[in-house]
Formats: sequence, structure tokens, C-alpha cells
Amino acid sequence: MNQPSPPAIDMNQTEPVGFLRRMAAILYDSLLLTGLLFLAMFLVVVPLGLMQGLEQMNTAGLRQNPFYLLYLCSVPLLFFVGFWTCGSNQTLGMRAWHIRLVCPDGTPPDLRLALLRWLAAILSWLPLGLGFIWSLIDAEQLTWHDRLSGTRLVLIR
Repeated sequence: MNQPSPPAIDMNQTEPVGFLRRMAAILYDSLLLTGLLFLAMFLVVVPLGLMQGLEQMNTAGLRQNPFYLLYLCSVPLLFFVGFWTCGSNQTLGMRAWHIRLVCPDGTPPDLRLALLRWLAAILSWLPLGLGFIWSLIDAEQLTWHDRLSGTRLVLIR
């Protein structure tokens, strides 16, 4: 059942999300995502193992299969973009730490912005997380992917 998006947030009554709170939500979501990735692998590896016989199954070939890799890469994409665009615009980690993703006017992001944010977040991680660390020196405590996507995280009470 699809929940309606929450109403716009009054941006004058919010505060930015600090670095440690962001990292706590990321850790929480990483644990959930790890479980989902194990489940996704299980759904492919076990049927293949049953068909080929577990003792002769070649998982090295599976790791090089571009369709399998694309399948696994789609799990984090669907996890984040799905949570950001449906319901409360929060992942489970964000919900636990009272964080919401919004546009600068306080409205929820659409699918295009959520996809852009996800891609930009990969860029923030690539140089050893420098895009996230940037929030420590940014005047508005924004990360690279906040700026690139035109979205931001706000603390909700």
C-alpha cells in the first residue's frame, strides 16, 4: 500500500543534520542493506547450487557475470531511492535518528532528485568519504551530494 508523501516541512523551524548523526544513520542502513544483499545473493546462489550440485558449483563465474553484478547493484539503488520517494522520505536508519530528506523548500524529493542524490552519494564516497567529511566545514553542514542533488537532510522532532 502506497502511503502519501508527508506535507512540506517549514524550513525555518528545522536544523541541519550533524556529521555524527548522519554517520549513525548510515551505519544503521548499512546493516539493513547487508542483510538485503545476502538475501539477494541467496535467491540466486541457492537455486543455482541445487541445479548444478553444490560440490561442483562455480561461484567465480557468477561473480564475473555482468547481469548478476547489475542485479546486486540494483539492491542499494532500490533501497535508498525507494525509501526516499515513498512514504515518509526516510530510510529506516534516518527514521531511527529523526532525519528526513527534503528539497530546500521543505517538500519531498521526486524520483529524479532521489536518483541524482544516490548517484552523487557514490561520488561523495569515492574519495575516501571526503564528500561526507565536507559537511564538517560547510557553512550549512551540507555534503557534496546534498549540494549536487539540491536536496538536504533535516532534523525532525
